[in-house]
Amino acid sequence: MGAQSAGPRGIEREKQIAAEAAAELVEDGMIVGLGTGSTVAFLLPALARRSLNIVCAATSPRTEHAARELGLRIEDVASIDRFDITIDGADQVAPDGWLVKGGGGAHTREKIVAAAAARFVVIVDSTKPVQALRSPVPLELLSFGLRATMRWVAPASLRDVPLSPDGGVIADYHGPVDNPAALAARLSATPGVVEHGLFPPEMVATVLVGRHESVDRTDFKGSWSSS
Repeated sequence: MGAQSAGPRGIEREKQIAAEAAAELVEDGMIVGLGTGSTVAFLLPALARRSLNIVCAATSPRTEHAARELGLRIEDVASIDRFDITIDGADQVAPDGWLVKGGGGAHTREKIVAAAAARFVVIVDSTKPVQALRSPVPLELLSFGLRATMRWVAPASLRDVPLSPDGGVIADYHGPVDNPAALAARLSATPGVVEHGLFPPEMVATVLVGRHESVDRTDFKGSWSSS
């Protein structure tokens, strides 16, 4: 799953074909979780073209608005406790299935919807697979006690971006990611950390990587959603 070079147009095309391949995994009657970002932007029209009887829930206001504009049926995530499939992009994909997500700052909502899915499908272009994860790792933090939290998660920096839709402060951890499981446990146990952008392989069912005009598929056993 190593990265390969592709020009800007090629990368956009790879996102499109990965998204279209994921859309083909959606079946009539499914409840579908929609992620956030530039690759998911290609997923929405691909789903709309299939004219399936599906219910969708989005992880960001932008995705929700775009989906409604295309005629997809959108429900509030608060009314759904389990998804048949969630489809989202990623910033980094390691060979063992670990992910870094949250470049857009939506990783808390994305992780909730991914974990609630019977099948979490990741769609990326060929620049996203890496041999080993590296920083930055996105963070969402409480504003209360922020200076103390930043000291505990150091080295880290705040992003100059608006708060998350849920009022969280967006930051990035800049230290080593040699042991993703240990770092994930440390960040999860840190008071003031709402969520981090490390997604474990246990959560991931399938990774679809667009490469030129084809899609590489890797299946994992991951699913955190109980039946």
